[in-house]
Amino acid sequence: MTDAPVVRLSRITKRFGDTLANDDISVSLAPGEILALLGENGAGKTTLMSILFGHYVPDAGTVEVGGKTIPPGKPRAAIRAGVGMVHQHFSLADNLTVLDNVMTGTESLWKLRSSTAAARQKLIAIANRFGLAVDPDARVGDLSVGEQQRVEILKALYNDARILILDEPTAVLTSLEAERLFAILRDMAANGLSLIFISHKLHEVLAAADRVVVLRGGKVVAERKAADTTRAELAELMVGRRVARPVRKAGTPGAVILEAIGVHVGRRLAGVDLTLRAGETLGIIGVSGNGQTALAHLVSGLLQPTSGDLRLFGEPISRDGVRAMVKAGIGRIPEDRNAEGVIGEMSIWENAIIERLDDFSRNGIVERNRARAFARSIIEGFDVRGGNPDSRIHLLSGGNMQKLILGRNLVNRPRLLVAAQPTRGLDEGAIAAVHARLLEARAAGTGVLLISEDLDEVISLADRIQAIVKGRLSPPVTAEAVDARMLGLMMAGDWQQERQHAS
Repeated sequence: MTDAPVVRLSRITKRFGDTLANDDISVSLAPGEILALLGENGAGKTTLMSILFGHYVPDAGTVEVGGKTIPPGKPRAAIRAGVGMVHQHFSLADNLTVLDNVMTGTESLWKLRSSTAAARQKLIAIANRFGLAVDPDARVGDLSVGEQQRVEILKALYNDARILILDEPTAVLTSLEAERLFAILRDMAANGLSLIFISHKLHEVLAAADRVVVLRGGKVVAERKAADTTRAELAELMVGRRVARPVRKAGTPGAVILEAIGVHVGRRLAGVDLTLRAGETLGIIGVSGNGQTALAHLVSGLLQPTSGDLRLFGEPISRDGVRAMVKAGIGRIPEDRNAEGVIGEMSIWENAIIERLDDFSRNGIVERNRARAFARSIIEGFDVRGGNPDSRIHLLSGGNMQKLILGRNLVNRPRLLVAAQPTRGLDEGAIAAVHARLLEARAAGTGVLLISEDLDEVISLADRIQAIVKGRLSPPVTAEAVDARMLGLMMAGDWQQERQHAS
């Protein structure tokens, strides 16, 4: 790496209404460097990178790439300067091939013939150079999440990006896919690319980055060489205080509240057996795509069993859908908060009551003042930052959206809580807060069905654990009887009886 930066962000300031997202931030990036941008949800990381890429116009400050100032708010100018960005939520067309997706927007509409053959050769050459193996003719909708991310990276490299921004690149990847991605990023840096990645995951930051810049409250609060810092120091710098995740205490489970015996849901769930008691957390661990989503939807009322016996509070489960399940005392934290948890263009107060509209209506008319007061109580009680009850919810960071979803469910003390990937994409402070709330709900008698791909999370929160593989559940094991290695074997389908310590 040389001293001359390839990117220089100077005194960047950006407001969204009353929210100061970036406050006089200056950051630089050296050639061949991997820079991690670290901070809490809502610290201003994505806003800063969106300014670099031209999605947002700063209120003050300048952006230089390769020593030249690029005009604000013009993504094409950023792309021409060699900047590429891979967003947390992919923007691919599932019905098109990899090659079609990569070529989209790269040719003039007035061109009589598409240069498909040349584009294919260029794509294959880039893929081979950077170890991003993918079939150009594969339909994107048939690819795994990790493969789709490769396509997003290839799109940026196809446009001759020399500077690559990755926003939460591992948020939807398995641990193995994340390891492969960071190996690829290190090879990219060795081949001359400069990279910035946004992350909340401290172990990934320390393993992959050369340098770390920490944002808090829209300001740069620290800068460290990755080799000279620790997870504990970075966590404290992120949140401004020492962070410790809460510890599960032994409890005494109550009556059975959820029971499944030989439950099938089409081809998605195959003979599922489980039992969940009041005041207990049952952890479901597995690699993404093995039936976790179907299980969460089944218990939430979005799917119906095609066979088998499914009982809730001792009675056959209702077939009247989500509304009936909510009334029965089931809360849910959906796996995809953006697609299933909130409606982005609606306000915070509207999203706060969206699953309990009848409770805030009289004669078909919503009592808005009462709904706003309810939303305000969640904002204050669950530390939802970045808006007021009338703010559009899409202005909140992912972590603050998650806290709102958690709050609207827990404030009514559900009898059963379905928590699917409850801390995906959250920072250390937010993870600790969510874990504390889940443990509080368990202690108050709520039965928690925890569905997660995070081994440490499941071991620390769950009383009993089952692995899900191809729609089937393993026999249960107690959390005290397992470690990460054993759970890894269970996730691979190794359910040997001598490994089991069923309770």
